[in-house]
Amino acid sequence: MFCLPALLLFVSCTPKLSPQRPALEQSDFQLDSLPDSEINIPVKVNLQPLYALAEKNIDTVYTSPNYPSDWLQQGCGVRYKYHFRRGPLQLKAAGTVLNLGFTGYYQVIGSTRACVNGTVLSPWTPPCHCGFDEGERKVTVNFSNSLFLTPDYQVKLNIQRLEPQAVDKCQVCFWGQDITAQVMLGLKEQLDTAKATIEKRYGSTDLRSRFQQLWNQLTQVYPVSGLGWLHINPLKLRINNIYAKNDSLNINLGLAARPAISPEKPREEISTVPDLADFSDRPGFNIFLDAQLDYDSLSNLVNARLQDKVFDFSKGPIKKHVIVQQCRLYGEGNEKLIIRVDFAGSYEGVAYFTGKPYFDEQANTIEIRDLDFDVKTRDVLLKSARWLFSKKITGELKKYSRFELGAYIDTAKTMINGQLNKEWVKGISSYGQIEHIRLIGIYPLSRHLVIRSNCSGNLAVVVNSVDFSF
Repeated sequence: MFCLPALLLFVSCTPKLSPQRPALEQSDFQLDSLPDSEINIPVKVNLQPLYALAEKNIDTVYTSPNYPSDWLQQGCGVRYKYHFRRGPLQLKAAGTVLNLGFTGYYQVIGSTRACVNGTVLSPWTPPCHCGFDEGERKVTVNFSNSLFLTPDYQVKLNIQRLEPQAVDKCQVCFWGQDITAQVMLGLKEQLDTAKATIEKRYGSTDLRSRFQQLWNQLTQVYPVSGLGWLHINPLKLRINNIYAKNDSLNINLGLAARPAISPEKPREEISTVPDLADFSDRPGFNIFLDAQLDYDSLSNLVNARLQDKVFDFSKGPIKKHVIVQQCRLYGEGNEKLIIRVDFAGSYEGVAYFTGKPYFDEQANTIEIRDLDFDVKTRDVLLKSARWLFSKKITGELKKYSRFELGAYIDTAKTMINGQLNKEWVKGISSYGQIEHIRLIGIYPLSRHLVIRSNCSGNLAVVVNSVDFSF
């Protein structure tokens, strides 16, 4: 019965420290505007599937109308009919021009008669043949296709039919009448018809719906394991350059954005994809990212290191100590962090410390500099527990609130490089490498600690197969 009152008396007599919460002076400190992130991705598209599509859709045989029954008549004295077949397509690309050509093989059957001023003086001669016994006659045919993309996502294809060039002449009948020009004229008419068909089908293609799909993906919010939610916040899309070379179409895509990571899921806002912007090209990507870290998570990290730690302040016969019960970090929209330490022992209560978060780029560490007792806590200690006013506590706090980032950055590089170098879907792969990741700012706002980072590197996309039938 005696022990219980004694214990209660002892507990009630334990000195308590209850300083007021710090009230930091306001300063000009504020979160700077996040610089625009520039992401430039060269996309290399293999044109062989396009060549295969053209091979499939361009006729392989051209003939005079109703061949072989009907004749084409040139003036009064010449009539003919022809059969023309094309060889494999040959495509050459340079700049924004795609040259499509092939070698054609033709046969002609012709007949002549004597005419003077449109008056027929003789019947038609027996049919004469060209390209049969001596082998098919050759002609080279070429189309020049220029390609460009307008700001409203319209792909324009301008097709120009070049003059067919006869490699072999075609002479008919016993006096060797050359009707090559007549055959070329008939061939050009059919090629012009084919050109008009291609322009009608492929001359103008609207890609806005496809870019809108891409924009919708960019405006979505994505979970990031252990950090919260990533919002890319796209601003502009652009195509820096588009050109063809050999069997590849090279498209330099560009994106301006202001990505951010937040602990709470932000609202997704659907917007219309803006017209393509026209601004300077920069190689690779240079991304600025604001990550909002929750103070509760940071407090847990520090608390795991300091909870139950005993600080001994004994001197001679005087035995004094405190035991850390809990640590909490928070900010007040100032450039400083506040650390609240709840403790028990010879004294119990609360102590507040303030310091400025700092990133040491050389050591790859985040630490709190100028860490010291808050002025209100100091006043209370000087009046009632001067022995607690010791650098031993601030030194330990500084040591245990220091975070090594080197291993995290190396791990992040490895993970990101793994994501950059992969096949996303069959036929589409990306290749890239992170050059560096570094912190460039720490902002202890009232609700979150904002850590701004910068990441740069290079990324390229290779499209080996794609559906061109849109």
